[in-house]
Amino acid sequence: MKTEYDKDVDAAYIYTVDKIGKGDVKKTIRLDDNISLDFDKNNKLLGIEILKASKTLPRVKDLQRVAA
Repeated sequence: MKTEYDKDVDAAYIYTVDKIGKGDVKKTIRLDDNISLDFDKNNKLLGIEILKASKTLPRVKDLQRVAA
């Protein structure tokens, strides 16, 4: 699992696969205004997008270290 954090837009992305290629995401389910789940054509979870990550994730500073 890999995590990216973009401090400029305060967004995090948690990958559940090694790589997501262009066109791999076939369905996105929004859980709320800040959290979305991306799935492939077989309904396999590819990743989780988290907006307003510093407010949503309690340890976003740990993500900053991982993403650096």
